[in-house]
Amino acid sequence: MTEPRDHPFVTAVKPLVDAMGGELMDPAGAEPDDVVLTWEGREVVAVRLPQLSDSLDHILAALERRHGVPLAQLDRKSKQDVVRILEARGAFSVRHGVETVAGALGVSRFTVYNYLNRENPAKAAKQNSPE
Repeated sequence: MTEPRDHPFVTAVKPLVDAMGGELMDPAGAEPDDVVLTWEGREVVAVRLPQLSDSLDHILAALERRHGVPLAQLDRKSKQDVVRILEARGAFSVRHGVETVAGALGVSRFTVYNYLNRENPAKAAKQNSPE
């Protein structure tokens, strides 16, 4: 990068980029899908955003670190909380998201759907009603 990695702006955005699973890079090497960030009118850093499927893996790893154990070892309530967090973060809009989450939690897809429906009974009723 043309600016040092300890530039105050880079230091400020790095935790956010890390949490998203993105990559900091030199703005000169940015590709069209990268986000170039400026500071005081100068391009300082570019951010390469992860693919959605990579983001889900990154989110699962972060949740595992937060809990301090593999997600499959969590109790039922904690697994339900994880599903709620993942739903809020859009994890189930990713192709094979339910399968990926079920594998990480050590439960079946059916169980993940039950956790989702438990969190939002009105949504479940709407999905199950004939039209």
